Amino acid sequence: MTEKQLRSTKNKKSTIKKVILWTLLIIALLLGGIGFYYYNSFQKAFSKMNNTEENVPDAIPDILPHIDPFSVLLLGIDEREHDTGRTDTMIVVTVNPDLGTMKMLSIPRDSRVEIVGNDTTEKINHAYARGGIPMSIATVEEALDVPIDFYVAVNMEGFLSLIDVLGNIEVNNDMELIRNEYTFPKGNISLNGDEALIFSRIRYEDPRGDFGRQLRQKQLLEALFAKAKNPSILLKLDDIFEVMGENVTMNFSQKQILNLQKLYGKLDKNIEQLQFEKGDGVRKKDGLWYYIFDEEELHDISTKLNDHLEGKPPVEPSLNE
Repeated sequence: MTEKQLRSTKNKKSTIKKVILWTLLIIALLLGGIGFYYYNSFQKAFSKMNNTEENVPDAIPDILPHIDPFSVLLLGIDEREHDTGRTDTMIVVTVNPDLGTMKMLSIPRDSRVEIVGNDTTEKINHAYARGGIPMSIATVEEALDVPIDFYVAVNMEGFLSLIDVLGNIEVNNDMELIRNEYTFPKGNISLNGDEALIFSRIRYEDPRGDFGRQLRQKQLLEALFAKAKNPSILLKLDDIFEVMGENVTMNFSQKQILNLQKLYGKLDKNIEQLQFEKGDGVRKKDGLWYYIFDEEELHDISTKLNDHLEGKPPVEPSLNE
């Protein structure tokens, strides 16, 4: 296995943890902040988060998430000024309330697939740049042969501005890093919003490349989540809702989000993490490196996710295998 393949395998594990933290933080802030004094701010922010893009079929599905099986596409977007952006993270989650189980599949962002609606074959994370959330959903559905009901998209750059609202955060940096005029020494460091953004983007200056960058992003989000649990957050909810309204997009309704509370006790210990492990990395004539799915593994994962949505029990492995 090449160094890039090893890095891709490590990235899969890291991105799953990262997006779990994003989702937990989003839900914690939403549900923890619904009080009488902040109701209008919450409604305004939620209205922005529900400002779905055009051409998304069934933008808010008629699904009861605490009763009906459903799927979610989680998108972590690296979107910068004057740049459409690409998805740094793509994870498909299926939830079956009756079984009390959740399955999470991290899609390697370099996966070579057909970009549905663009008539091209390229990296799956380019789908967002070509056609936003609708094209990302259509491309994932086609590649995995799995229906997508909901999505949650987070703009990483804007989301990190929460640090300036909540106050500096501290992380333990495992190696000295320098980028332009910014220096991040090894050890415990305190970061404001601008510094955290640079810290989260460093890649070429880190010998671990993307793997190191995602470790730092995970650290930042863990630190943000810890800050969000402080009771003093109640004094800053207006500002928090404003940041979330500008940087989080989803097609869950307010009622559906609130109903998700009923699943917490069931799902926290019943999460299965799925990964692509049998694919191969190749460099094509265009000079780019791609992850190529193993067709048999792709079929098996697709079947597992669809069976989960249909409420079928998992297939027990044969004793002869």
